[in-house]
Amino acid sequence: MTDALTPQEPQAAQALAEATAEAMFHRDHAAQALGMQIDRIQPGAATLSMTVRLDMVNGHRICHGGMIFTLADTAFAYACNSGNQNTVASGCNIDFLAPALEGDVLEAEAVERSQSGRTGVYDVTVRVRGGKTIALFRGKSYRIKGEVIAGLNQAN
Repeated sequence: MTDALTPQEPQAAQALAEATAEAMFHRDHAAQALGMQIDRIQPGAATLSMTVRLDMVNGHRICHGGMIFTLADTAFAYACNSGNQNTVASGCNIDFLAPALEGDVLEAEAVERSQSGRTGVYDVTVRVRGGKTIALFRGKSYRIKGEVIAGLNQAN
């Protein structure tokens, strides 16, 4: 016998992911300050975007790696918290493949690769919108106590 989902379960999981992302973004002053936008959210996955501004460019006239890392880390956070269970990074790394320039719109697509117990692994690809891949990020997550939207999971 398979563990097939009823039609309501994927819809409920999607609604939960959307509500969780909205609640997180409301409190995510770092993402807001950097002009990040949530483009897509679903259970275990998220895509966020950010336009590279002048104040994000380093002395080489390219986007500072820390800004690219922050975008990737934020997409990772939204993906691994999409089930409304408080989850934090336990480790991550990034490989920078190409530069991003002022005015580029960067998209970070985070995808769950593994989830077991309290830990998970997520891959994030950062691209210039419609173009080249500029960074690859892997994050390891760890679920901690609590919920993003307090009391919601207990109510279900």
